[in-house]
Amino acid sequence: MSSATAPTNNNFTPKEMMKQAEKYAVGKASKPTRTTIALAITAGVFIGLAFVFYITVTTGNGGVSWGLNRFYGGLAFSLGLILVVICGGELFTSTVLSSIARANNHISSGRMLGTWAKVYFGNFLGAMLLLLLVSMASLYQLDGGQWGLNALNIAQHKLHHQPLEAFSLGVLCNLLVCLAIWMTFCTENMMTKMVIMILPVAMFVSTGFEHSVANMFMVPLGITIQNFAPESFWLNLGVLPEQYSDLTIQNFIFANLIPVTLGNIVGGGVLVGLSYWAIFSSPKEQHASATIITPDFSNTHTLNMEHTMLNEKQFVNDHMRPATITLLPGMPVAQALDILMNEDLTGAPVMTTDQRLVGFFSIHDALVDLWCNDYMPDAESKVQDLMKHEIQTVSPDNSILEIAEYMSIDKNILYPVSDGGIATRFTSLSLNERARAMVINRPHSFPVVKDEQLVGIITRKEIVSALRPVYGNIVSVTDVANTQPKAVSEIA
Repeated sequence: MSSATAPTNNNFTPKEMMKQAEKYAVGKASKPTRTTIALAITAGVFIGLAFVFYITVTTGNGGVSWGLNRFYGGLAFSLGLILVVICGGELFTSTVLSSIARANNHISSGRMLGTWAKVYFGNFLGAMLLLLLVSMASLYQLDGGQWGLNALNIAQHKLHHQPLEAFSLGVLCNLLVCLAIWMTFCTENMMTKMVIMILPVAMFVSTGFEHSVANMFMVPLGITIQNFAPESFWLNLGVLPEQYSDLTIQNFIFANLIPVTLGNIVGGGVLVGLSYWAIFSSPKEQHASATIITPDFSNTHTLNMEHTMLNEKQFVNDHMRPATITLLPGMPVAQALDILMNEDLTGAPVMTTDQRLVGFFSIHDALVDLWCNDYMPDAESKVQDLMKHEIQTVSPDNSILEIAEYMSIDKNILYPVSDGGIATRFTSLSLNERARAMVINRPHSFPVVKDEQLVGIITRKEIVSALRPVYGNIVSVTDVANTQPKAVSEIA
């Protein structure tokens, strides 16, 4: 069958990369608030560590040309984005790619902006945490204070841009950062992802583009050194603290942080996210909100059916139920669960008001969410936050037998062999015993789609109902009574 997840170690075409980006965008806005902020704090620390590395690498390189010195620093700084991607983190500059999810109507504008705010706040907390540790460690004293002087000069330089310059540098920066993230969508190999990200990051850093989260650490570091470094630090360097009197919180916020942040949003969310969305989405595709996966029935067993009950009406079209119960993406999870329980359903398709199939929500999704949140879920959770965007659908023309086998039998488990046809597991169990003991993870219900329109639902109940006649008729109660042995007292 077609897997619901991207194949491992596979390379993707640009169009497939767009699909990966859509999943990435939805994932950014689908995490609980607590998780989002915690991962954002982590990312803030990672980016701050990258700037510590940058300062260390570029300090004391008087004999190296200006360009090479900054290039070396840029290579060092790429560690930050590598840590965010490989170790996990929510970085504001890449979170703006959730604009794709908004364009696809997977999330609302409010949820997108709320996600941005939570990540931004978490990044700031992470930057402040690392600043505290770096200051307590007195790293600014390294190389006779040259490390701290380098940090002061970098921070001061960032405050001397005109607002339009700072905005433009922010646009250019996040254009490269989000392109680096975008390129990672072409592979599942972690080492490849790491290598891919190095040069775009090295370019933006070495050229002096502005990254809002990096500046949350870098400029406050300069402000901290200017205000709290001991007199011996200044005497050893032969400079006066007054030379850096413009390093103030007010200047940082208004001369750098605000215009750079706005630029980062435009560079990543618009020039990368929405541009690729517009390029790869035709007018028809721009309204397609779900990844439709059609199970592969090519390996299902074909029967020569002699039983009349199976020869007639053996197709999905004859046994599916109408899709009368659907859910809305913005519906609260509590309301959706009530609907499912009242209708005795385990799941239902998620449709927009203009009748677009955008996902499938099930009770299983809610159980997983409960576990992930220690059974204290976000009361504001919506169906769109938990639903699956990759939907396995069937056609009305599919055979009932094909779907019955697909639901219950996985040939890869039943016949465990390698690609070369060599058995990978040996057992003394018979084929039937292996089939009965087999546990597979496949849907219990399928939306039925024809010409890209939802026309019905077929579940295990309808499948069993269609195949029920093969077990024959039930003997009537009277016949059962007549066939029972008489009691001893009656014989006597």
